[in-house]
Amino acid sequence: MGRIILIYCGIDWAERTHDVALVDGSGQLLAKRHITDDAAGYKILLDLLVEFGDSEENPIPVAIETSRGLLVAVLRTGKRQVFAINPMAAARYRDRHSVSRKKSDPGDALVLANILRTDMHAHRPLPNDSDLGRAIAVLARAQQDSLWNRQQLSNQLRSLLREYYPAALDAFEPWRNGLCRPEARELLKAAPTPTRAARLTRTQLEAALKRARRKRGITAEAERLRGVFRDDYAHQPPLVEDALGKQMLALLVQLEAACTAADDLAEAVEEAFPQHPDAEIILSFPGLGVQLGARVLAEIGDDKARFADARGLKAYAGASPITRASGKKSSITRRWVKNDRLNHAGYLWAFASITASPGAKAHYRRRRDDHGDWHAAAQRNLFNRMLGQLYYCLQHHTLFEEHTAFPTALAAAA
Repeated sequence: MGRIILIYCGIDWAERTHDVALVDGSGQLLAKRHITDDAAGYKILLDLLVEFGDSEENPIPVAIETSRGLLVAVLRTGKRQVFAINPMAAARYRDRHSVSRKKSDPGDALVLANILRTDMHAHRPLPNDSDLGRAIAVLARAQQDSLWNRQQLSNQLRSLLREYYPAALDAFEPWRNGLCRPEARELLKAAPTPTRAARLTRTQLEAALKRARRKRGITAEAERLRGVFRDDYAHQPPLVEDALGKQMLALLVQLEAACTAADDLAEAVEEAFPQHPDAEIILSFPGLGVQLGARVLAEIGDDKARFADARGLKAYAGASPITRASGKKSSITRRWVKNDRLNHAGYLWAFASITASPGAKAHYRRRRDDHGDWHAAAQRNLFNRMLGQLYYCLQHHTLFEEHTAFPTALAAAA
């Protein structure tokens, strides 16, 4: 029998074109190509892989510096392993081959191929998530981004109103989500300056509230707003006030678009997430609703082989501590290298679970009272524990059970 020669592929990704390199087990360059980022270029790449033995039974592994895009989607068909190599890690590998710090795209493709040849065991391939899981990840991340964008625009608008229109901030203060409320946006469009707001009649205020689809207490709310807008406030000079009003209206257009995007994406998540087989398990955990549960699923995926054990998932989420030891010195600190989106979702999850679960609340109180943890540290410890429980439930297809999850905490609370 002849000796099987393993083949490795590296692709230096760019916006419009890509460089491809294939090497064998000894590091010898077998082929290199320059392809375009379109269907014709993808066909050239796939034909090249087939030419050097790529098949369904023995696919050639590929290293590339991104985990997204059409090229990655094409490469992930079948059983092929695709490795997304961090560009900073690839740069360190490049120093192995060149002390002059020279760089070229064909050379980077060769470096990526050699990373798999020498250290494929040290890198993880992209997870084999289902199409539905990946679609939910797209929607959940986009919805989270839209919320962050909405909050950023709301903060900018609040800062601008503080410069010339404090009456608006006082008027909207009792409302939850303040400037993001439809009533606030309708009133700001009707009266972009405090001078115009003071001239609004009760009828005009009621009409603005109705346009914002407010159903209850319209008359009383219109009377309250009328009193706030007609109160005594300092004013900018008329020309400056009008200019600031026009600036505010321009910013308000952006905020309205961000609010609409957040609402539309939230509806899309509400529709897609419950269809996933893992949704019932995730939603059985205290503190996890559809939106937050979808964010958790988006970051951990539905490939059950992605994490070797619960410890790997906890480290990925930044929930477990890290030990730094050198000589006689040793310290235990929080993780800084983590999935920031999952870590942020975990903070919200732990915060909500304290009021939703007696066991979680008892665990949190024990960390605060017995171990002396600060609030953030106690929440992180609770997230760490519940993440391990989620891993177990997903692996064994079982729902969360309060008494199984927190037997000691519940007994101590009783």
